[in-house]
Amino acid sequence: MSSRAKLKALPRIKTDGEAEAFTAEADLSEYDLSGFVSPRFEFQAKSEQVNMRMPKGLLDAVKAAAERRGVPYQRFIRETLERAVASRKL
Repeated sequence: MSSRAKLKALPRIKTDGEAEAFTAEADLSEYDLSGFVSPRFEFQAKSEQVNMRMPKGLLDAVKAAAERRGVPYQRFIRETLERAVASRKL
């Protein structure tokens, strides 16, 4: 593709299934990836375990939010924690 050709904007992808389908079919060289930010922690080995107690209503809300996003609820919790840590300058 010519460097002068206009690159397509990436579609908004909300679930793992949508991402898998898009990457299986798309020629990514046609898309503008300049704004892409790789997850900092998601692909690292999960070597540590956390056990916490929370109200049932909160866990139900977390699971519902994760389902709407199309991700497992534990991944949703990890992503939420990562965003919280990344948004603060430590």
